[in-house]
Amino acid sequence: MKRFILAAVLAGLAGTALAANQADDAQLRAAIAGSHRSSANVARDTWRHPYETLTFFGIKPTMTVVELLPEGGWYTEILAPYLRQDGKLIGAGLISRTLLESNPAVYDKVVRGAFNPPKAIYNFAPPNSVDMVLTFRNVHNFVELGDDKVKEMFKALYTSLKPGGVLGVTDHRLPESMPQDAKATSGYIHESYVIRMAESAGFKLAGKSEINANPKDKADHKGGVWALPPTLANRDEDRTKYQAIGESDRMTLKFVKP
Repeated sequence: MKRFILAAVLAGLAGTALAANQADDAQLRAAIAGSHRSSANVARDTWRHPYETLTFFGIKPTMTVVELLPEGGWYTEILAPYLRQDGKLIGAGLISRTLLESNPAVYDKVVRGAFNPPKAIYNFAPPNSVDMVLTFRNVHNFVELGDDKVKEMFKALYTSLKPGGVLGVTDHRLPESMPQDAKATSGYIHESYVIRMAESAGFKLAGKSEINANPKDKADHKGGVWALPPTLANRDEDRTKYQAIGESDRMTLKFVKP
């Protein structure tokens, strides 16, 4: 009997290990390891944790995914090849044409969509058509528009998602004990603010992760978050200190459209 129980336990452990191995997203790892990525972007993986972040959000290669304001395309470098064959990537708003034209074998299927919060232009996807919306370090840029515009933006994201669709957010996190000014001029915002704005649009908070946390960052730098790497806006002033801190402390939030 004891041998039978031990065998059953070992079999269970083996099954668990197998399931964990099967859950590993080799396709995503391949996209992250792709030779098309710039060396400067690869160097930031240690701070941005792309594999852990995207798997926390629950991304799959068959999804239709919207990336808000990709601009230089740090995450686009990963998302485009990952979704190219069986999914779809929509770059909503500012996205580097130079990047898209640089490597058609990677970026030729990226779709560009309109996204302009001040003018309420949200023609990036039809209603109920998207599996996931991702926004990386963007929400703080909209705070100065006022709460009504921020809520309007989240509502547009909500509308684009299918029921059960996911909104993934990362942004520079301001300690709740510190006041958030009306324009978020430091680049930092309260996690509670993001949650409140998202929930006002109908989203439900599905999870938080400390994947992108940095306890060394106290969010009290001259010039705001841009004092830290990679910007180092203060140049040589306290450069060593800021380099020792590293990139910002970031919230990582997963919301779901019921």
